[in-house]
Amino acid sequence: MKEIQVDVAVIGAGTAGMSAFRAARSACGRAVLIEAGEFGTTCARIGCMPSKLLLAAANGLHDAKALAPRGIEGTQALQASGAQVLDYVRRERDYFVGAILKEIDSFPADCVIRGRARFESSSAGRHVLSIDNARRIEAKSVVIATGAVPAIPDAIKVFGDRLITSDAVFDLKTLPKRAAVFGAGPIGLELGQALARLGVEVFMFGQGGRVAGLTDTPVRDALTAALSDEFFFDPDAKIEAMSLQDGVPTIRFKALDGKARTEQFDMVLVATGRAPDLKALNLAKTGIGLNDKGVPLFDESSMQCGKSSIFIAGDCDGTRPWLSDAADEGKIAGDNAARFPDVQSVKRKVPFSLVFCEPQVAIVGASYDDLDKQMTVTGSASFETQGRSRVMRQNRGLLHVYADAASGRLRGAQACGPVVEHLGHLLAWLLQLELTVDEALKLPFYHPVVEEGLRTALKDASRRFYEERSETPPALPTAAGC
Repeated sequence: MKEIQVDVAVIGAGTAGMSAFRAARSACGRAVLIEAGEFGTTCARIGCMPSKLLLAAANGLHDAKALAPRGIEGTQALQASGAQVLDYVRRERDYFVGAILKEIDSFPADCVIRGRARFESSSAGRHVLSIDNARRIEAKSVVIATGAVPAIPDAIKVFGDRLITSDAVFDLKTLPKRAAVFGAGPIGLELGQALARLGVEVFMFGQGGRVAGLTDTPVRDALTAALSDEFFFDPDAKIEAMSLQDGVPTIRFKALDGKARTEQFDMVLVATGRAPDLKALNLAKTGIGLNDKGVPLFDESSMQCGKSSIFIAGDCDGTRPWLSDAADEGKIAGDNAARFPDVQSVKRKVPFSLVFCEPQVAIVGASYDDLDKQMTVTGSASFETQGRSRVMRQNRGLLHVYADAASGRLRGAQACGPVVEHLGHLLAWLLQLELTVDEALKLPFYHPVVEEGLRTALKDASRRFYEERSETPPALPTAAGC
């Protein structure tokens, strides 16, 4: 068996793994990147980019059909050619994947190892990995960056080959006429709405009332109401039976009116989450602590697993499943793996996630569930009456900002509304800079822009902050606005 000795072995060539490999190689010189599957990253191949391409096509058709109230006639006859839309998505996806492949090709050939890695043995400063039982790599440090895979509940597997996940949806040759979507998280919402706007009759079944990761009930309800205007959507579905009848997916469920209903579909899309892809690694050989889901226990500020020279990064750690954080975690893990035992902790960026359905969703900062409600003031702004949102005919949604009741410092926000991908960035920056509500209100806001909705929420939070203290709020510059 061929043996290789390196300083750092990175398992997984996704966004986190490539970031870790670049950092480790820069710091210590001798690092290898191990990958068992296809190169190209989850984001470029089956995630962020193809889903946004599908959404862009769907939203373009939806927006065109919505022009009649503005006096533009003839757009109602527009329709999507499913085959052409999906072909376009694949061609553009391949452009993004190609950029990743080009970078992989730029790495020295002896630094890229093809095959599936598993731990044979592990001790302080010496980890032995077997690659498909054909090669052995001995590394001083290891970065685990194996990503995540779709989690499919056993009950849904009854649909057989009529069942697909987000990993396969972009390889469809044409669109189905009717589709059931299980899951109301980011993946389910984005793909489900895209399919609906392209002309597919969509039924979306959520579980436990969870929608887009939102935990602020009024914000979640505002999003649910907006989406329910476009397709059947039950965030807390009561499924009574699932089967294949003559090869056709058949679902019996309780409708929103409480009555039993049976529907048949051409396709079932399961988007019930993704699970860390760790089973093949034989982590029992490492001696590191694992949680009840089999994920290594690690320090988020260093990505170090216990006190070992094993580090973890990206979706496989089960914390922040977003590309920007995967890249950050990869760099932290790669740097520390290369410098072990001189492990350095860093202050992580403010948690920040977006969902690109419409209305869009932003979740920033501290989790609403984790806030001490007695020590939190909430500022609110509805987009239904917000000027620019109405001009765009996208006046649906709600923004809540949370501030500390003692200091006025911003703690977090949850929102659904038009272009909140931009408001989300502004909020993330305000939190990262540790500003108070009043400090944020001193910043400039133009007119007429959707960002004025953020100012409205901040002003509401400021008012509530001073009411709690029985104080008069400071005078702020007035601004014209609708």
